[in-house]
Amino acid sequence: MATVIAIVEDDTDQRENYRDVLTAHGYEVRAFPDRPSAEAAFDRELPDLALLDIMLGEDMDGGFDLCMQLRNLSPTLPIIFLTARDSDADRISSQRMTAWDYITKPVSLEFLVARVHALLRISEQLQTAPTSENSVAVGSLEVNEKSMLIHWKGEPVNLTLTEFWIIESLTRNPGHVRTYDALSDVTRQGLVERNTINGYIRRVRNKFRALDPNFDRIQTVHGTGYKWEPDYE
Repeated sequence: MATVIAIVEDDTDQRENYRDVLTAHGYEVRAFPDRPSAEAAFDRELPDLALLDIMLGEDMDGGFDLCMQLRNLSPTLPIIFLTARDSDADRISSQRMTAWDYITKPVSLEFLVARVHALLRISEQLQTAPTSENSVAVGSLEVNEKSMLIHWKGEPVNLTLTEFWIIESLTRNPGHVRTYDALSDVTRQGLVERNTINGYIRRVRNKFRALDPNFDRIQTVHGTGYKWEPDYE
């Protein structure tokens, strides 16, 4: 069965260019010119990956709305924003919605295909990776990879998908440093700057400290990255 790529793009020429090149590489492409038609299709069946423009005609943030719909339907679906909008505010919004990538136009069709290939490989690895029904305990922390839930001292921690991936990565080898480059890969968002990683860590720490004011398990290794210091309680 062919891998299904959804394209939501209001510009007819661009939409057809993306469709043609992805079809030529063996993908089944479903293309939509606006948010309503895409929403109806996603309610019926999810694609394997979605390419979303942000501004769809007069719908200034239509792509963001579609991303939130898709995230409600699937927390792990690869979503790429493909847009002419190049502001930091839009990029930050895409990260908060846990989009996997943010590509600005104009884009090389060769690069676009390569990025789609790469994210689909990551998605396949996530789906086929062995998981346990039971939570893995690291001191007072419980990580359930199957349900993607985190508990600290028995209390659930309300993390985004990207924040979960970061904690899961840090706790895979407690006490070992995860470099900025390694954590950038974990976010599955392409090239991520150090300040963005620092922002994720800051928000994660704040969420743990809302439950436990003395939380200090995420240690900064200056200039290198972060590590999870186990408490062994």
